Amino acid sequence: MRVIVLGGGVIGVSTAYYLARAGHEVTVLERQAGAGLETSFANAGEISPGYSAPWAAPGLPLKVLKWLFMKRRPLVIRPKLDPAMAIWGLRLLRNCTARRYDINKSRMLGLAEYSRDCLRALRSDTGIAYDQRMQGTLQLFRTAKQLDGAEADMAILARFGIRHALLDRDGCVAAEPALARVKDKIAGGLQLPDDETGDCFLFTQALAAQAVALGVKFQYGLNVLRLRHAGGVIEAVETGDAKQNFTADAYVLALGSYSPLLLRPLGIALPVYPVKGYSLTFPISDPSGAPESTVMDETYKVAVTRLGNRVRVGGTAELSGYDLRLREPRKDTLAHVVGDLFPGAGDSSRALFWTGLRPMTPDGPPVIGRSPFANLYLNTGHGTLGWTMAAGSGRVLADLISGTTPDIDMAGLGLNR
Repeated sequence: MRVIVLGGGVIGVSTAYYLARAGHEVTVLERQAGAGLETSFANAGEISPGYSAPWAAPGLPLKVLKWLFMKRRPLVIRPKLDPAMAIWGLRLLRNCTARRYDINKSRMLGLAEYSRDCLRALRSDTGIAYDQRMQGTLQLFRTAKQLDGAEADMAILARFGIRHALLDRDGCVAAEPALARVKDKIAGGLQLPDDETGDCFLFTQALAAQAVALGVKFQYGLNVLRLRHAGGVIEAVETGDAKQNFTADAYVLALGSYSPLLLRPLGIALPVYPVKGYSLTFPISDPSGAPESTVMDETYKVAVTRLGNRVRVGGTAELSGYDLRLREPRKDTLAHVVGDLFPGAGDSSRALFWTGLRPMTPDGPPVIGRSPFANLYLNTGHGTLGWTMAAGSGRVLADLISGTTPDIDMAGLGLNR
């Protein structure tokens, strides 16, 4: 079968790889000059099934009100006349119940755990390298209240058989020795030893090369304008160059935050909205003062990750539509967290400052599967977990297109959930 994948980020490339491995003839259309140059380029580096959870959670509205008065708040909302933002926000609030949180987190955990298993198999099969480490994640709590609040998440982790451990201050230092320098700032932490880390951009580039070896064609520098359709099927992809429109038997939409813009003219309301995230990346000057893996600061919702000889500090969230301007206050938050927890690890003032748009759904799980058009499939809406869920999402979608039953239950991951 001829398949066109729209989008050359980690989701699109993973999908193309698994489709090619299943024997399909695959073409990837990407507007950038190479794979992984947008949201996949400089994310926090976490492959964290254990940390997979929806934003929409009990108590979120009160937290948002509290954050409004924080100097370095995790969430910034820039109000604008945007019906899509308003509708998305209302749907998120509707999911902030204990029952919905439990359902949504369960769906996310199932996919994330499967994806990590797929990644391990892929790594074994290909020998792919991307500054990976398999040393877990430490969710760091600065207050006793945060420590107590971990109980609900731990119950869900236990139900899914995900290894975890609640650590006291000394336990956190044992897991991440560099924290000994700031031990007095720590109340405890939740350790997820089976989580991994790695450079998503390096992975996406390397997997694209693997896909090419399997026969995948990458067409870069092409802006996808619209999907031409008739009779309930997609007939062609129209690009910015009228001479380069593309036809196939099946189409996969993996354009991240831009997916809803392409579907809207087709009458499909995709519940995905861009949530802007930021990162800093700088070389390590003192290895003993740097993290061993990922430390997630629960107070600021910022992750500090070791990637080879670099530190990546990623996080914060901004609701501002498709605005990609770099804002200095967000840089200040990231620099504060890494300087506060890992002083001397490196010079964050000389770091690469980056931003990208996370494609978020209001309930948390991504949208994977069929669309109302018979030959159009969706693989988008992964939010902050695109890197965590990429391999599994690509695998299950390739299975669906191939007529093979996926290895995991897909209930609750489709458009009509």
